[in-house]
Amino acid sequence: MALMLDESEASDAELIGRAQGGDRGAFGKLLERHYDFVYRAAYRWCGKKADAEDIAQEVCVRLGRAIRDYHGSGAFTTWLYTMTLNAARDMMRKTVREAIKTEAYAAYELISGEAELEEPAEALWEAVRMLPDKQRDAVLLVYGEGLGHALAAEAMGISETTVSWHIHEAKKRLKALMLSAGEV
Repeated sequence: MALMLDESEASDAELIGRAQGGDRGAFGKLLERHYDFVYRAAYRWCGKKADAEDIAQEVCVRLGRAIRDYHGSGAFTTWLYTMTLNAARDMMRKTVREAIKTEAYAAYELISGEAELEEPAEALWEAVRMLPDKQRDAVLLVYGEGLGHALAAEAMGISETTVSWHIHEAKKRLKALMLSAGEV
């Protein structure tokens, strides 16, 4: 009588063979076993958690379609790594294409006169978002929310004089940012 290994003890080769034959449980176990590897490789490639999760999910979908094409001539992890990098590159190309389309559409709107020009306040708030964290927080609390320096200091967990200093430094940076952008 042959001794059956449970799926946690089955080798990758056994799971792959069973998955190629349509065994969904074996395929699920294979995904479970290698998902962290795929995610880590994707994260190292793109550096963003959300993008890495999207790439890992895409690899899972692709693996479902491609598992039957795996012939075992190389290591499964090498094949999976290649699939992960291809998915990451595909995502990058798609992102670039979408950005080009968006820029082209915005340029068309400006040329045709259909675009609404950005208000100076929007440009200023965009510059505020580029400030260092503490300066940005101080400006948002004092000017965006209308808090006094004392209440902003309480919210930020710092002294009132430190809030004043962050506001002062933020004003200098914002002036430089707005001058370089041609807004002032």
